Amino acid sequence: MKATNKIRAAAALLCGTLFLPGCVVGPHYHRPSVDTPGTFKEVTPDDLKKMDGWKVAQPQDSALHDKWWGIFGDPQLNALEGQVSINNQNVAAAFANFMAARAIVREARAQYFPTVSVAPGITYQHQPSSSGIAPSAAAGATFTEYSLPFDASWTPDLFGRVRNQVRANVASAQASAADLENTRLTAQAELAVDYFQLRGQDALKELLDATVKAYQESLNLTKALYETGIDSDESVAQAETQLEATEALDTNLGILRAQYEHAIALLVGKPASAFSVAVEPLKTPPPAIPIGVPSQLLERRPDVAANERLMAQANALIGVQQAAYYPTLTLSASAGFESTSASQWFTWPSRFFSVGPSLSELIYDGGLRRATVEQYRAQYDAAVANYRNTVLTAFEQVEDNLAGLRVLSTEIQQQDVAIQSAQRALTLATDRYRLGIDPYLNVITAQTTLFSNQQTAVNLRITQIVDSVQLVEALGGGWDASTLPTSQQIISRGTPLTPTTTAESPATQTPASPPPASTAP
Repeated sequence: MKATNKIRAAAALLCGTLFLPGCVVGPHYHRPSVDTPGTFKEVTPDDLKKMDGWKVAQPQDSALHDKWWGIFGDPQLNALEGQVSINNQNVAAAFANFMAARAIVREARAQYFPTVSVAPGITYQHQPSSSGIAPSAAAGATFTEYSLPFDASWTPDLFGRVRNQVRANVASAQASAADLENTRLTAQAELAVDYFQLRGQDALKELLDATVKAYQESLNLTKALYETGIDSDESVAQAETQLEATEALDTNLGILRAQYEHAIALLVGKPASAFSVAVEPLKTPPPAIPIGVPSQLLERRPDVAANERLMAQANALIGVQQAAYYPTLTLSASAGFESTSASQWFTWPSRFFSVGPSLSELIYDGGLRRATVEQYRAQYDAAVANYRNTVLTAFEQVEDNLAGLRVLSTEIQQQDVAIQSAQRALTLATDRYRLGIDPYLNVITAQTTLFSNQQTAVNLRITQIVDSVQLVEALGGGWDASTLPTSQQIISRGTPLTPTTTAESPATQTPASPPPASTAP
């Protein structure tokens, strides 16, 4: 009867513990505020009107779409970009890291539940003749002991140590998901840059081929004039030198083009030896890119979202360490069957059991817990600084590319006028040479000036389209923080890559001051 009362008392204690509303120690998390300007300064609405095809983005179109490369209108680029998420190995590694982070969350959640173990055993024993301690066998006897013990233990999460650890791991998994998207965006942008650089080399090749043809015609003219006695062999040698040097420059373009082609192969996960891109000069105009407002970068850039989630992780880890100040309650139970006879192993008299709680509290640790909490507070402060620096870097990158595009738009217009003037100067120099008024050196000078200006114009257009890609990357592509997986999606065994927005998403959190030093349980 006494044993039954003890069991009832233990059960009552267990039920009371189960329903005890445990408190969570540690600081509350609020996303720290950052200084966000109202508008980008490098491109004003008046600047946009002067730039090729640009416009002031309205609120409804102030964000890029998921497949942002479609704004360039290049079917081959679209096809290549579609292979990045599938075949790029950096993206595959980032995805594996995300899946590992999700598994760590489930590992932490396992601490919510009790552990149960069983250890059946059959032991052959011999008691020495001088000992009389064997309860079921005489001294000096040999016997076999059969046991089937079940052990269970559970440490309730009374002060939120496990809950804070789970929250920290969820935030870490969300940061890993943002890292995955940042890796994907980086690979996509790098592919677009390499693709347009390759197309730029094709455009330079087209220019040099045309220049070689023009120089060949000039050489033919010089030879004809020399054979008729109008010009000298010196002019022929000058024309030959110019032609051969330009042919060498034309041939040299093949090196850089091949390297860009190989880089594209790597990005789409293809062997460079089995990959090629057909020759096609750059003709893509810079698209109108909706830039929105600076505050949107906090939700549109995956690297900013990753750093914000790392702050949440660091904040939760402070609570994990603060829980070490409080006692730990452990509920243990053991039951099973034990007998020296196999036939009586599972009989009721062979049963045994024990159950009871234990409470432990660290009395003195030489300041270890205080130092540990200080360490994690400092790590949180570092995470805040990293977050704010990432935001500032985002503003810088957008402004850099906006300034570059604004200046390039004007520079290209000026360069086109310079080409027209150089072309007119070459026409005049060639006519005067034909008439024997000026030496051939004047023609060479005019040809060199024209080619230099044409080459500069091509390089400016390459830079312009590359800056357009880099601006899209700086704006976060078509990503949004609302697509980060929620804690429930991370815990589930599905693969949340495009989850919907919930209250737990960082997109819904209101910027506030850093968390307080601590909160009482």
